[in-house]
Amino acid sequence: MAKKHNQSPQIKELSWGKMTVEGVGSGKDFKLWPGGGRPWDWSETGTQHSPGIQPADVEELLQHGADEVVLSQGMMRALHTCPETIKLLQDKGVKVHIAETKLAREIYNELAGEGRAIGGLFHSTC
Repeated sequence: MAKKHNQSPQIKELSWGKMTVEGVGSGKDFKLWPGGGRPWDWSETGTQHSPGIQPADVEELLQHGADEVVLSQGMMRALHTCPETIKLLQDKGVKVHIAETKLAREIYNELAGEGRAIGGLFHSTC
């Protein structure tokens, strides 16, 4: 779902198990990037809380032009990030922010509001 000038969409609401994203809709987990986003279905890449976010999970963000990425850990920090994912992003020169979901939302929305090419993966439960 496209946004004007490829601006990354703002996360309007966040509570346990539910997010509302500007121009994208409501759901539980999301992949967001410059110009839009979509629900994040972990089964597409076999993602689980541990070992966590896979390199394949972030590829779509990069394909849509994200040069900075926010990875949420879940509300209780149960979602990990694979070391290979961090290495992939660093090797591509992408700045990575990893934080608990509420803080990740704050970081992401601030950077998106600045017009940065920000992408993010957001998990709204554990």
